[in-house]
Amino acid sequence: MRIITGSARGVSLLTLPGEATRPTAERTKEAVFSMIQFDIEGRKILDLFAGSGQLALEALSRGAVSAILCDKSKDAINIIKKNAEKTRLSDKCKIYSSDAQTLLGRLGDERFDIVFLDPPYALKTIPSVLSSLVANNRLKPTSIIVCETAEAYDVFGNDDALGDKFNIKKQTRYGAACVTIISPKEECL
Repeated sequence: MRIITGSARGVSLLTLPGEATRPTAERTKEAVFSMIQFDIEGRKILDLFAGSGQLALEALSRGAVSAILCDKSKDAINIIKKNAEKTRLSDKCKIYSSDAQTLLGRLGDERFDIVFLDPPYALKTIPSVLSSLVANNRLKPTSIIVCETAEAYDVFGNDDALGDKFNIKKQTRYGAACVTIISPKEECL
């Protein structure tokens, strides 16, 4: 796993051993960043369930201005810190050891341009996190949320009221991953 392009291009990233953390596959990451490439420069990033930190670090390498990375695993936090140092992007990162819901309630008035949601698929936690992003005023009308799930319906969890708060910009499958890019409807913020 490596940074694809930008200031940290080619830097190899560390990952957690074992099956506890599933990094986004290289092909999937390339496709995601191809879809959002013109929306990154100068933007604020939120990477919940950050794992190795590769998504936020890729965005920072491509010109994002800052990133908050969150993971509840202490081992993941150690890997994220090492990767941030290795890429020389640590000055643009704030790294939190926390569960996503708790962190969303503690960020003051922070709002984000791009949010990465790639939790363990079995948790099916994206619907509750999307609800918290809206409830805690973490999104802008122009925000982009990149969701990685096992199935397309996992994004909103069959919650039509939640689905009505977002526009689906793109949805596609890459192997085992379904990538859905959404943005909030302005009237729902």
